[in-house]
Amino acid sequence: MPGRLQQRLRARFDAWVRRRTPRSLPVRFDRHRIYVLPTRFGAFFAILLLTMGVGALNYNNNPALLLCLLLAGAAVASLLHAQLQLTGLEIHAIGAEPVAAGTPLQLRVHARAPAGRARRGLRVDCGAASGVLSLDGGAGEAVLSLPTSRRGWLAPERLRISTTRPLGLARAWAYAWAEMPLLVYPAPEAGSPPLPQGRGDGQHSRLDPAGDDVHHLRDWRRGDSRRAVAWKASARRDALLVREFEQPLGADVLLEWSALSALAHEDRIRRLAGWIDAAEREARRYSLLLPDHAALGPGTGPAHRHACLRVLALMPGEADGTR
Repeated sequence: MPGRLQQRLRARFDAWVRRRTPRSLPVRFDRHRIYVLPTRFGAFFAILLLTMGVGALNYNNNPALLLCLLLAGAAVASLLHAQLQLTGLEIHAIGAEPVAAGTPLQLRVHARAPAGRARRGLRVDCGAASGVLSLDGGAGEAVLSLPTSRRGWLAPERLRISTTRPLGLARAWAYAWAEMPLLVYPAPEAGSPPLPQGRGDGQHSRLDPAGDDVHHLRDWRRGDSRRAVAWKASARRDALLVREFEQPLGADVLLEWSALSALAHEDRIRRLAGWIDAAEREARRYSLLLPDHAALGPGTGPAHRHACLRVLALMPGEADGTR
């Protein structure tokens, strides 16, 4: 019962706070957006001071009363200092590299603050994830590991920046909303079959020091192996020339949605995602053909991989066109 009551109180407080806080970045915290409440230790400390004060007054003990007032003053100063830790702090950006569904997404929260004030013990929470925010020279970042379960856009929960420094008697915190959705790629199929056979007559190759065929000769550069020097050609040119080798890669690979009609909707997406990763590992050029979408490629490299996986991640679901 206490746990349920606590959850209801927290939900009411969150609803009350949500109407009074900004919803986009950058967010700069001022005293109107910072909340301060005693911690459990602070509440115990307050009860202890109250008991001490009542006892000192009852027995007319002036030294005890003076000590009580001094401790109360230190507690109030601690509360104000906790608020000042957040005052002026600015959350100006968040970001994360897309990952496959099921892989934790590393959310980076970038913050900055005016110089001249030490800010210690800052924490950033986003749902169940949390991280430490360290400022060096007025700027810093916190890294939070967010769990992912499905492809598509991931809307992170609100960010909660808090501290209990310097004495742990009070907790100061503030909220910031990140309106930047984060992309989650589809999870590639585990143990996917080999890539489809390449199509077309065009054969491609890439420069590879371990290749078998000589692609061209170039001028010698510092660090080149002596074994790569073309001595006869160098003698004719009267300058050192080095052989560049190439590795044949085969024809372009065509990854077609329609060719996987035997698989379920999500299985098709995972199969294509697995093939994209396989083609990147083998440095093969590939094209992606999806329904109701222009063909992507042929191409290879991080930008092409991101474009293909992004389209797969944002494909509608099988049942009702949404996920």
